[in-house]
Amino acid sequence: MARRVGIPPSTAREQLQKLQTPAPTEGTGNPLPPPTGQPPFHATPAELGITDSTPISFFVLGDSGGVKDPDPQNNVSNAMQAQPAPAFVYHVGDLVYFNGDEADYPSQFYEPYGHLNVPIVGIPGNHDGDNSDDPSVSSLSAFMANLCASAPALPAGSEEYNRDSETQPNCYWTLLAQAVTIIGCYSNVPTGGVIMPDQAAWLASELAAAPPNVPLIVALHHPPYSADAFHGGSALMGQVLDTAFAAANRMPDLVLSGHVHDYQRFTRTMSDGVTQLPYVVIGNGGYHNLHKLAPGASAGEQLADGVVFEAGDDANWGFLKLTSDGTKITAEYTSVAKDGTVTPNVDSFTAG
Repeated sequence: MARRVGIPPSTAREQLQKLQTPAPTEGTGNPLPPPTGQPPFHATPAELGITDSTPISFFVLGDSGGVKDPDPQNNVSNAMQAQPAPAFVYHVGDLVYFNGDEADYPSQFYEPYGHLNVPIVGIPGNHDGDNSDDPSVSSLSAFMANLCASAPALPAGSEEYNRDSETQPNCYWTLLAQAVTIIGCYSNVPTGGVIMPDQAAWLASELAAAPPNVPLIVALHHPPYSADAFHGGSALMGQVLDTAFAAANRMPDLVLSGHVHDYQRFTRTMSDGVTQLPYVVIGNGGYHNLHKLAPGASAGEQLADGVVFEAGDDANWGFLKLTSDGTKITAEYTSVAKDGTVTPNVDSFTAG
């Protein structure tokens, strides 16, 4: 029998949307914790300590936990601090590595953002929910304590960083601001992600109920599209989103994800041949190992029917700045090199 000797090489086309092996099935994800708010799990900016306005600007990042090497995460934090303060930061998952432990929040979350004086909200990633190091601890228990607390309070052991716990209503939830709606899903722990039927139904209902004339974003950790050489995109997540879009008869203006440790942007032309939906991977927020793009991931390359790879950065860390004026979203990606060099506006686009 041939021995396994590492990840076989593959092209960007092959990696774009993969059927994970073994494929996750219903019930294979970790059980979700009880919500701290009431269905349908809505929050307004005021309820989260966020100043609402039109227009509104916010930063997006993912996969930020500075385990092993804190420099990339600190450099990204410093780069965000050097910009005019946004209304908030939205995190697309993997706040701490490797098992979402409460003991890792001081060094990987509170300290790096001690001088980033804005609220930080978001959704969990697979590492936030992975309790395999201690199954006696409920999955997502630390995430819920720090981002979905019943009331804001200084977390024990992190008082010096002067950041209250956040009060999101659930691990999947919707932010309803004047100028933008963000529906955040939790794609659980298994490879490629898994979304349980009740959350999938919730997603469709939230899409249908979202304010019709306000820019709409869907965020989830596992990316539906990725042209990297390691994880690749998740066909299952793509199917979950497409099913919800069809059921709601509503599509978002932008899809955000993380998990893959680089920056990527795709444009998907929908079946009507006119509507274009941007998909962005922003998973280079500070984790030390970056994921290289696969051969063929070149700007302007059509990697599948209707899906074009627009831009990528697999050599730097960074964050995304989104600004919504209530009609459209403008986006700017800033890269941050290993030595801390900041390059603004490496990629920009509009959505909506």
